[in-house]
Amino acid sequence: MEQKKLLIITYYFPPAGGPGVQRWLKFVKYLPEFGIKPIVYVPENPTYPIVDEGLVNEISDKVVILKNRIWEPYQLASVFSKNKTKKISSGIFPHKKKQTFLDKTFLWVRGNLFIPDARVFWVKPSVAYLEKYIKENDIDTIVTSGPPHSLHLIGLELKEKLNVKWFADFRDPWTTIGYHKALRLSGYAAKKHKNLEHKVLNSADTIIVTSKTTKVEFEAITNKRISVITNGYDIENVEKQTLDTKFTLAHIGSFLSDRNPRFLWECLVELLQEVPEFKSHLEIKLIGAVSQEVLDAITEFDLKNYLNLLGYVSHHEAIAHQKKSQVLLLIEINSEDTKSIIPGKLFEYMVSNRPIIAIGPQGSDFADIIKETNTGVFFDYSEKAKLKSVILDFYNQFLEGKLQANGVGLQQYSRKNLTKQLAQLIN
Repeated sequence: MEQKKLLIITYYFPPAGGPGVQRWLKFVKYLPEFGIKPIVYVPENPTYPIVDEGLVNEISDKVVILKNRIWEPYQLASVFSKNKTKKISSGIFPHKKKQTFLDKTFLWVRGNLFIPDARVFWVKPSVAYLEKYIKENDIDTIVTSGPPHSLHLIGLELKEKLNVKWFADFRDPWTTIGYHKALRLSGYAAKKHKNLEHKVLNSADTIIVTSKTTKVEFEAITNKRISVITNGYDIENVEKQTLDTKFTLAHIGSFLSDRNPRFLWECLVELLQEVPEFKSHLEIKLIGAVSQEVLDAITEFDLKNYLNLLGYVSHHEAIAHQKKSQVLLLIEINSEDTKSIIPGKLFEYMVSNRPIIAIGPQGSDFADIIKETNTGVFFDYSEKAKLKSVILDFYNQFLEGKLQANGVGLQQYSRKNLTKQLAQLIN
């Protein structure tokens, strides 16, 4: 039986690193098992803030990859400040009070001149390229994945021109995403974002989101079908790891300015003062891009001597650290706008057999997942005493050699199972 062809339009794909690439890399891996032939359209010369060449080896040999050149203003902006450009393109913005004139200028330009984002110049050439390809290859179904949400505008135009069946996949929300308010949007720009969001949500045949809260948010904007397919975990070929000898609290991934959990640092300082042996065991292990505000806070609380700053590592190495760290930190910004965010690394954390300390706003979607799977403990930003108590409990279990997580019901979040859900939706 001939496989159904599915055209997937995405920006992040290997050799891109970071969380944005994992979702469709893994869907593509398993779709052929469910009778779907994936055709992935990506930029030929992207400006990826993070590169992980190792992920190229994970691309299925059953996928067709199409590439087309892109022009991005980040390429021009890097002439003025390569470091600032890289941070802004990866979503790491300097704290409002510490922004320089150049920071403010970059953010204003990003938010007001490039709507919905800096990849908007790829829309027209992509539509021209894909319109021809779709006709010549008899494709009737497409998926656009955002952010960047400009890719949904490619889907919008192809839908209008060819009347293909269009699934718009939102890995994150659009106008309510945490960093949106940092973009210094004018009234005109904010309205244009809202109008584009409304048009996409009411033009796509089906909307796919990663959390229940985003579904509820979008239901207020559209009557179109909305399906929740979360991110998940895959079976990774990582050798068995020996646990860290230190009591490591490991955060893996971007540690943004607004995620800075000052009450966590306060808990650690108090435990260092109250539990004499804690000083010889504590290690704060940060892997990935870390904002200067977080580093400044660690210095302010006199925790710098306990910091192990490893920077960005490959996805393979990140999985290894997840399996050998004593405790895994999952931290989200304390805002109503971030309740819907379910960090992709949560699911990899859950199968690491290490306990998770998760911090976020009250009512966070990922709090329910952690509780249901028995993989850790969630805290909102008002629960300092509870957090301190749990860290001490974990530490005592560490001293006894008994610290581990005992997850339940994890299979529902396997990448293969989630791809099955996606295939049923598409077919």
